[in-house]
Amino acid sequence: MTNRPLIRVSDVMRREPSMIDGMATAEEALALMSQRNISSLVVARRDADDEFGLVLIADIAREIIGRGRPLARTNVYEIMTKPAPMVDAQMNIKYAIRHMTSCRYTHCIVLRGRDLAGVVTMRDMAVRYIQSTETRGA
Repeated sequence: MTNRPLIRVSDVMRREPSMIDGMATAEEALALMSQRNISSLVVARRDADDEFGLVLIADIAREIIGRGRPLARTNVYEIMTKPAPMVDAQMNIKYAIRHMTSCRYTHCIVLRGRDLAGVVTMRDMAVRYIQSTETRGA
């Protein structure tokens, strides 16, 4: 058995993720993603009983560009995933990677209880996991 250091999702996640309102247009979402050089936006809750959403650049490409829909006349809520795929901040990234792989997620929001803590990507977790084995001389 390999002795790997415990890496939690909170060690890898991007804190303070970029947010957008569900009523924003896909054009606004794409502009924000481009400006910040990111590939996902968390869609804000409408109230405390609502759930977070998630919109990916892939959603825009598939649902709008691929189908010839107008960016300026399509709202984020029409193409987002809600509830957003999520993992817990304290989860071991080994299990977060397994979960995301089995569900075919590339991005997840990170929660502490019901509070948004950040966003994590499969890429960032896989890279960090591999780096942890290299630094231990494995």
